[in-house]
Amino acid sequence: MSKKLKAQDYPGLLLEDDPDIEVTYHEETPRLAGIWSEVQSILRDIIFAVLMAVLIVVFVVQPVKVEGTSMLPRLENEERIFVNKFTYYFNSIQRGDIVVFWFPKDPSKSFIKRVIGLPGDRIRMDEQGQLYINGQPVDEPYLSPDHNKAPNPITERTIDQHYYFVMGDNRDASNDSRAWGLVPEKYIYGKAMFRYWPLSRVGALDE
Repeated sequence: MSKKLKAQDYPGLLLEDDPDIEVTYHEETPRLAGIWSEVQSILRDIIFAVLMAVLIVVFVVQPVKVEGTSMLPRLENEERIFVNKFTYYFNSIQRGDIVVFWFPKDPSKSFIKRVIGLPGDRIRMDEQGQLYINGQPVDEPYLSPDHNKAPNPITERTIDQHYYFVMGDNRDASNDSRAWGLVPEKYIYGKAMFRYWPLSRVGALDE
């Protein structure tokens, strides 16, 4: 917007030789409009962040509460962990993974166990609790002697294709493949990745 100033309008102002000097200036954005613009920007960022969080929870990461003691000493009752539901779209299930799956005998329930036998493996366990895969002894550093005092031996068997043999780390008190059989691959829906509660035990579960 521009306004023309004249000398007669300002008698005390010296305007040099030109009696008509044009002065151009910009109107300032009203204060309320500026505040509303900032509020809209903040609301947009919040909505975007909420949508991203929902998408991550639905498709990638799911918080899970551990119930029971079958995974002692790695996981304790009522601990909270994050399960990655996306990883097995790109990576194969590995021996040693801690997985969450629908219980084959009642798919309305979820279990959490460790993958021990892969499709095609020959698996057995002797009376002392020593595990053998394809005839070779397997080191299991995640086990604790306190929870492996009376292991149930496993007669050698071959794991079917697209199925997995799972066991809890607490071999003395785990309801697992030794009791009810194999887990279909399609029932495994996530890998336990990170413990976020309690704070004293926060950390990655694959370390």
